[in-house]
Amino acid sequence: MTSTPAAPSPARRPVRDALLDAAAVLLPVRCAGCSVPDRSVCTACERSLAPHLRTRTVAGISVSSALEYDGVPRAVLLAYKDAGRVDAASALAGALRAAIAGAGAGVGVGVGEGAEVGARAGRGDRVVPVLIPSTRAAWRRRGYHPTGMVLSRSRILDPPLWRALRLTRQTADQAGLSSSDRERNREGSIVASDRLAGRRCLIVDDIVTTGATLVEAARAIAAAGGVVAGAATIAQTPRHR
Repeated sequence: MTSTPAAPSPARRPVRDALLDAAAVLLPVRCAGCSVPDRSVCTACERSLAPHLRTRTVAGISVSSALEYDGVPRAVLLAYKDAGRVDAASALAGALRAAIAGAGAGVGVGVGEGAEVGARAGRGDRVVPVLIPSTRAAWRRRGYHPTGMVLSRSRILDPPLWRALRLTRQTADQAGLSSSDRERNREGSIVASDRLAGRRCLIVDDIVTTGATLVEAARAIAAAGGVVAGAATIAQTPRHR
């Protein structure tokens, strides 16, 4: 059984709100979701970021996502990734933690008290989170790995295996590409470390659209001798028929 982050108790909320008000005076901000002043992410938008797990299968990979990439979640993710709003990372952490808990419920990823902790199992049974790498251009533009920063705030018990995947070439931005173009853009672009040999891996990313990046990461993991146990993302794009 897994646990998800609890909301602040009624007794603690006035103290929390007072601290946020004080911070807003010193460092005025606007909500990353709706632009209301004085909150990094306002209370209403925080509610819109409450995880509602959904699962899809991409090329045989079970992908657990906590949010729909639309409305407030889309606005917050865009502000976080493209507008330098790193203060929104903590607001997204609960969603990623829930997605990892949902993906790891049957495979042994430790996410909190009461959860199965992978470290208690043998190396072959333990599931290790593995991050999709950023391109050099994205790293230079942001100065941080967006999924990695959210993951560091998500309080999962099993840490990721950092830099287990790397790019063999720089790919184009996936935004705006068709499904077939996304596949060609990512094909053969990722290589996995031999540290993944014999390990069961949970691929972690921020958003899943067509799944082309996850499929390429899975190919690289398999080529290195690893096994893909599933994938977890903060959000998934709505599927249109």
